[in-house]
Amino acid sequence: MSFPTKYKYVIIGAGIHGLSTAYHLSKELKQKKVGSGKDILVIDKAAIGAGASGIACGIIRNNYFQPAMRELIAHSVALWEEDVEGYGYRPVGYMQISCESMHADVAGIYKQQQEIGYESLFIEGEKECLKYMKKNIFYDWQAKNITSILHEKKGGYAHNTKALYCLADKAEAEGVRILTGVKVTGFKTNKNSVTAVKTQKGDIECDYVIIGAGPWAKSFWDMLDLPDQIDIKDNDGNIHKNAKMWTYLCLVEGTLGVPPDYAMNNEGKMPPVIHIDTDAPLYSSEDGSLITDEIWGVYYKPDFHFGGVQGGAAPYIVEGEVKVDPYGIDSPDFVVGPEFVHMWTSALAHCQKRYENKYQYYKNEPSGGVGAFTPDNFPVFDKMKDNCYMILDSNHGYKMIGVGKLVAKEITGEKQRLLKPFRFERYAKGELHPVSNSPFPWS
Repeated sequence: MSFPTKYKYVIIGAGIHGLSTAYHLSKELKQKKVGSGKDILVIDKAAIGAGASGIACGIIRNNYFQPAMRELIAHSVALWEEDVEGYGYRPVGYMQISCESMHADVAGIYKQQQEIGYESLFIEGEKECLKYMKKNIFYDWQAKNITSILHEKKGGYAHNTKALYCLADKAEAEGVRILTGVKVTGFKTNKNSVTAVKTQKGDIECDYVIIGAGPWAKSFWDMLDLPDQIDIKDNDGNIHKNAKMWTYLCLVEGTLGVPPDYAMNNEGKMPPVIHIDTDAPLYSSEDGSLITDEIWGVYYKPDFHFGGVQGGAAPYIVEGEVKVDPYGIDSPDFVVGPEFVHMWTSALAHCQKRYENKYQYYKNEPSGGVGAFTPDNFPVFDKMKDNCYMILDSNHGYKMIGVGKLVAKEITGEKQRLLKPFRFERYAKGELHPVSNSPFPWS
């Protein structure tokens, strides 16, 4: 098949957002009788899932302090549930296990989950939390300083590669063309519209462009001559001049090479995804030395795809110039080091006795990646040109399989309430998302 020179819709990025948007846009066009999947081209410079979506931990949770995020995730969880088998989705639930400084925040999350009909339980008190964990989840649970637990009955995690190829199959079945190995080099514009996507293989004229490029968000932002710095009004009305639009964070994840069955719950079944944030001092499981006496957090789950217990910890800001390519485990700069391994395996031992002295089983193989984050660390979903929609996920992408459906509706003329809180204008208007007390920048 020859290289295309014109398509009505060009979608850049064959990750979770690009593929979900392509699939749902094809259905919207058909339903509204204004086109079909044959009007849609997805391009990616590498391959399906070659970016952040393909190496994601795959966790799907509703645990957000921000009401807008909770509603958006609830919408996405419903889509995961539409094809559990096809997406490789494991609806095992999710647990936010917290210390006292986060108690009020998590109580608020629980209250709002009940208001939107998202099934969860809330346990309060140190003794009650310990009892709940030992009786219902892990008999060997031993984490300290825990005073609240939010147990989400929905959510869990999914097999990233299976989910992406399932979306690709669904899109192609609707007539969408997916073309990989096509690197975008820029755009042709006329006034405030994009007229063509420039690639290394030639220009592709188009009527509409959707960009869902994950960690490469800043590259496309720059190609469209959008501002490097912006003024931000905070929720108190104060103006913060010349704030950086983009910050890169290094994502730290890894796998403990014990059999996944080793991590099963008291009933011998898959447990919920565990996320713990605590201010209890963390000591080394190797030599007993103090790692930190400040609040820390980790998450983990048994995972047959990764072949062990897989999870991670809070990311850190990358200073100076950032080279996104080569990406993920191919990068010499953004892979986890011994400090993460020491901290994370010690944290597992802090949580459960079965992980004591298991640090030597850590899989010493490349893992990690880098994410492009907005000023408040939350997504921007908006038209940044008259015919250019940008899905700037701020590293929340994988769990947001439903964003593509909402974007498809907006592109075809239906404004979506769930996307409104994520407009770019929120920075100028002072309509920022509330900030939690979590050590994670996206909670």
